[in-house]
Amino acid sequence: MTNIVACIDGSPAQAAVCDAAAWASTGTALPITLLHVLERNEFEGESDLSGAIGLGSREHLLKELAERDHQRSRLAQEQGRLLLESAKDYLTESGVTEVETQQRRGQLVEAVQALSPGIPMMILGKQGTTHVRDHALLGSHIESAIRTLDNPIMVVQPGFEAPSRFLFAYDGSQSANKVLALVASSPLLTGLACDLVMVGEPSDEHERQLVQARQVLESAGFEVNDRLLQGEVAPRICQHAAEGGLTLIVMGAYGHSRLRQFIVGSTTTAILATTSAAVLLLK
Repeated sequence: MTNIVACIDGSPAQAAVCDAAAWASTGTALPITLLHVLERNEFEGESDLSGAIGLGSREHLLKELAERDHQRSRLAQEQGRLLLESAKDYLTESGVTEVETQQRRGQLVEAVQALSPGIPMMILGKQGTTHVRDHALLGSHIESAIRTLDNPIMVVQPGFEAPSRFLFAYDGSQSANKVLALVASSPLLTGLACDLVMVGEPSDEHERQLVQARQVLESAGFEVNDRLLQGEVAPRICQHAAEGGLTLIVMGAYGHSRLRQFIVGSTTTAILATTSAAVLLLK
């Protein structure tokens, strides 16, 4: 599949997911697939009571439970269909012409893997329907998606704004240089100015790495402002983005700076939990 996949779940971030998908579609000329996944707990009963039901009434009650499960499944499916239609209308009104919808059952990562390993980008809301009141909590699918999928993943939250400038978090490592090459060749980021940010102690080596990275980006046509910042990685990156009014952070999904074990308790998780900017994770 060559479509951008935007994951729709009815959370407050749904409009932001659509706005980000529209921006990405415009920048890459790729169509959009809106994906809604019916998780098992939405269409299956919460418990099996068959062993606790007396022999005399078991058949009648089991039949009633089955009917309720069927009704729950039908209602969840219809709700998802309406969410997809609403999101498609929103994108159409925004000027996006190539939009398709898909509804699947199971888990999000499984659904994305079934579509195709070649998806150019998946867009997720930072918080699902169960975490809408806590900015620092991540949706339950984000960690699993980052762990499992090789596709670029963009995490957004309500209030997404199309960026004119982005922050590229760089650490000079081999994996960061691979991400640097992806950034330099990305049609999505073409035309945007770049704040190239490294967090570390001042040294000739860090200065050399920043100069080399800046030259790669400038050769690709980017306007680049490079900065070497001191302090803890995640807070300094988030602070720089906030102070500069940057609405997009681009970074590798693994191996950032002084911390090599990623995801739980890592720089990636800390940045995702702290920043109000969208985060584009590249592998």
